[in-house]
Amino acid sequence: MKFLSSLLIACALFSGAVQASSSQAWNQQRQQMLKACLAASQFKNAHARGKPAEFDDQLGISALLIEGVYPQKHMQQRTGTELCLYDRKQQHAYVSEWTPGAQ
Repeated sequence: MKFLSSLLIACALFSGAVQASSSQAWNQQRQQMLKACLAASQFKNAHARGKPAEFDDQLGISALLIEGVYPQKHMQQRTGTELCLYDRKQQHAYVSEWTPGAQ
């Protein structure tokens, strides 16, 4: 009985450590994605708009909307939105102008 109790406690501690590590890994990946997306953006004062959309590992892509100010003088400090697609395996970000609702 003592062995069983010790085994259950060990399993509980181990599963908690795995879960914490997994959460930490996700947070680190999201920070890398944010950094890459902001670096790829053409905007001044770029920042994330909302939370990322995480696609299946088979696809390996995360999507994040970036908002900021157009740097061109003729844009007269207007704000805009870009869609950032982040390749988790290659750790590379691709951005494109995004106009919600436009066709």
